[in-house]
Amino acid sequence: MCGYIRDTDPGVTQQDLLKQFYSALSALAEKSDVPDVVKIFTSGSYFDSREVSKDTREKISLKLEELEIKKLIVESRPEFVTEEVLDEFDGRKFQLEVGIGLESASDFVRDILVNKGFTFQEFEDAAKFLRHRGFRVKAYLLLKPPFLSESEAIADVVHSAVRIKKLVDVVSINPTNVQKGTLVERLWERKLYRPPWLWSAVEAVKQIRNEGIEVICHPVGRGKRSPHNCGKCDDVVSKALRKFSLYQDLNILDLKCWCMEEWIKAVELERFSRIPLFH
Repeated sequence: MCGYIRDTDPGVTQQDLLKQFYSALSALAEKSDVPDVVKIFTSGSYFDSREVSKDTREKISLKLEELEIKKLIVESRPEFVTEEVLDEFDGRKFQLEVGIGLESASDFVRDILVNKGFTFQEFEDAAKFLRHRGFRVKAYLLLKPPFLSESEAIADVVHSAVRIKKLVDVVSINPTNVQKGTLVERLWERKLYRPPWLWSAVEAVKQIRNEGIEVICHPVGRGKRSPHNCGKCDDVVSKALRKFSLYQDLNILDLKCWCMEEWIKAVELERFSRIPLFH
């Protein structure tokens, strides 16, 4: 389902990364809009020195301290969460939060349906190590990888969140969208896959929040390739999910639309049909 490989450029240098970073912060500084929180998403692993070198990380950290940034959020696979790398962030003036793309707590889903390449045990070890060192942990969970029905997708993401409740500080639900050149796109073109309903994201978030877990969800994209409902309520529901992510108030998700009846039927029947009933 991941289309990032189409966007990679082997010619990008560490100097290019730093130039982009400094340019982004300069643009904010000119507007007197320096943020409290900075997210650096490399669509990979910030701790992998082949992507972001130790020297580049050091220069970024120094700049963030100069600007009195309060929190830095990055992403990494578990195998790059090492003592050597974390030593770079000891004593920093900002808080570090590390997001790890667990996708699912089920090794079957993660290995066979997602092809993630690491075990739950490896995630658990990395999460425990980060928190032991005093850093925050965010887990990304994938809502509706290929080959799961709508009801199975909801159940998997909720079960995953509950299982990692004591390992992480926040759970981020990422609803799948259809990227070009992927297996998911081939399934979608043959009407064998539908991105998750936004109602499924709402339901998953409600169940997870009721377990006392901080959970966020920011659906991306618009249209049939992206998480969607009937089309008429999509913007309202997407905005509500983003607003909930800020305030953690379930009353924000008290929403209704005629298409909820179709969604309920999809959740009920697609585990038998194994193909989407509504597109």
